[in-house]
Amino acid sequence: MEAPREPAANAAGHVCAELPAAARGGPVSHALSRVARLHRTAAAGVLRGLGLYPGQELVMMHLWERGPARQAELVRLLDLDPSTVTKMLQRLEQAGQVRRLPDPADRRAVLVEATDSGARLLDEVARAWSRLEDETLAGLDPVEREQLLALLGRVEANLCGPAARET
Repeated sequence: MEAPREPAANAAGHVCAELPAAARGGPVSHALSRVARLHRTAAAGVLRGLGLYPGQELVMMHLWERGPARQAELVRLLDLDPSTVTKMLQRLEQAGQVRRLPDPADRRAVLVEATDSGARLLDEVARAWSRLEDETLAGLDPVEREQLLALLGRVEANLCGPAARET
């Protein structure tokens, strides 16, 4: 019988756990869960210097790409709980990155737009995401990166089907 190994630690000192017995029926699901958590932690590190929390850059990306959006549309696009988006927007507004205004087409709706200060973050966020990509995919060659992207796209499509049917 093989002796249990100590979990390895990554460069940031995070313990990379072995597969627990209860997860043996879902090793890929366990790996995706761990990778998502570690990626979010890494994202927090690269975004911290910009004054952003993970997820806020996604709000900003939508605003930079599409212009002002209704708060309800951001909830739908980000597929997050409305209270989570509200909290994100409150923090972004307090930091001067966005402003919320009544929608002229429907005074009951709230429009969110990037401020000039928020617009100046675009290049910095793009650089931060590039750095995160490099750290995340270090050691993978271009072909492996393309394969990983394609496989993750298929996994996402599998998960979008059931999620879309439940809502």
